[in-house]
Amino acid sequence: MAEHLLTAKQATAMLTTFNEVDMTAVNTFRERHKDRIEKETGVRLSAMPFFVKAATLALAAHPIINSQLDGDEVVYHHYVNMGIAVSSEAGLVVPNIKDADQLSLLDIARAIVAVARKARDGKLTMDDLLGGTFTITNGGVFGSLMSTPIVNYPQAGILGLHKAQDRPVAIDGQVVIRPMMYIALSYDHRTIDGEQAVKFLVKVKEFMEDPAAMLVG
Repeated sequence: MAEHLLTAKQATAMLTTFNEVDMTAVNTFRERHKDRIEKETGVRLSAMPFFVKAATLALAAHPIINSQLDGDEVVYHHYVNMGIAVSSEAGLVVPNIKDADQLSLLDIARAIVAVARKARDGKLTMDDLLGGTFTITNGGVFGSLMSTPIVNYPQAGILGLHKAQDRPVAIDGQVVIRPMMYIALSYDHRTIDGEQAVKFLVKVKEFMEDPAAMLVG
């Protein structure tokens, strides 16, 4: 992992762009359904599965973000093996959820719990760690409000999540308090231009602020 991070700094033209997400809709959905879902399925519904689902749909809309550079060629992945950065006793590891773009929200939630448990128990296999096409890292669980994550080379992009914090925002001409989260996309500028990066983040924001749109998609 350390070698990948060092290579990313040395071998890529890395750039980071930011946006922010109003977490009200996702929080409301979770509060309304989490007890029933946990009772029926045993799954505790956190915000992470929503971000994974939103990211897979945004990657489908902007496939260059789900690519990698191989020599002089850009390799597009027509599937999403979603890497989830997990802190373990051995340090940072990034197992990935295979074909995350084909999974439902609840299946994604189950898969996240499974890989996190394997990471904590030191039971990750090479198959769990290899083959990722895009990564999400969540510094917010440690209290981070903003960061510039490093791409998990040879992947071209990584989505950084942060702590949701109540802040005053202007909505329809009124100042209201909303749970806001900064999100960051670090990417290899050799293959991904700023327009695509911004549009990807905007798409993630749109899905997170209207979760019904991604659940019926």
